[in-house]
Amino acid sequence: MNAWYFAKNYTRNAFPSWFFKRNYNRLRKFEEDCDKNEMAIRLNYYFKDENDFEIPSAAIAVKNFKKTIGTGYFLDLKEFLHYFTANTRFAYHFGDETHINPYPTLFKARPIRGDNSNSILFKLNKRRHFKWVQDPISFVDKKNLVVWRGGAFREKRIEFVNRFYTHPLCNVGQTKPVKKNNPLQKEALSITEQLTYKFIFCIEGNDVATNLKWVMSSNSLCIMPKPTYETWFMEGLLKGGVHYIEVKDDYSDFEEKVDYYTTHIQEATEIITNAHAHVARFQNKELEDLLCLKVLEKYTALSNQVNARKFKLG
Repeated sequence: MNAWYFAKNYTRNAFPSWFFKRNYNRLRKFEEDCDKNEMAIRLNYYFKDENDFEIPSAAIAVKNFKKTIGTGYFLDLKEFLHYFTANTRFAYHFGDETHINPYPTLFKARPIRGDNSNSILFKLNKRRHFKWVQDPISFVDKKNLVVWRGGAFREKRIEFVNRFYTHPLCNVGQTKPVKKNNPLQKEALSITEQLTYKFIFCIEGNDVATNLKWVMSSNSLCIMPKPTYETWFMEGLLKGGVHYIEVKDDYSDFEEKVDYYTTHIQEATEIITNAHAHVARFQNKELEDLLCLKVLEKYTALSNQVNARKFKLG
């Protein structure tokens, strides 16, 4: 699947200009009838600043945009650079880092708290992060256990695995780093296998929990501490007890929360319904594409880049 994704997107980059003009017209037509309030809320969430700024010296012109690291990152931004003229410039940062630059920069993720306005959220590495599932199993028919698999490189994940890999309420284990005779090591589980559990743990690594999106689209409950990072998925809007089960950072209420929602089925299913409603905000491809375009247009407008748009409607 990844090979097909990369091949399709690289091929699209070689398409003639009329192809992108047609797409531009499609997005502008969609904008006429879309939910303007939803679009404005999300655009202002991703791009908080409303003040003019000078084009950063680190900004790269569209004509000089090349792959450096992260093929997925490169393709996800390149897809929308086709709508801008060759000399239009953007500052961007690829990778899992969440530092705040002293100038407006496109990032995949940023800290939720503090002054994060210089980190402009863009939909990057979406092939890995924006996965949804069709879950055929109802919550009540799933195992009364918490499941987690993943890489345990960061302190938060190492602590979690050490604490719960033998816990009777859990099927928890690390898949990376691979070490011989490591009791924390367990076989990887497919998404389909994980969907047989009532609770799926979502824990941050370098930034957001990669599994959070597909878990919230399932009929399992996401259980996690309060998020500290956010992406295009707007994790900063998620509320414990509304969209997911929130546990304390020290996990002191972990067992209590699992026991409670195992038996309080109605409350559990209400949280799942709310999670699905949040996910639905990101499942309209036209709106997603339009917002990506609008983020870049706002960047050019506030940095006073005249004649940045490559196409006009019509």
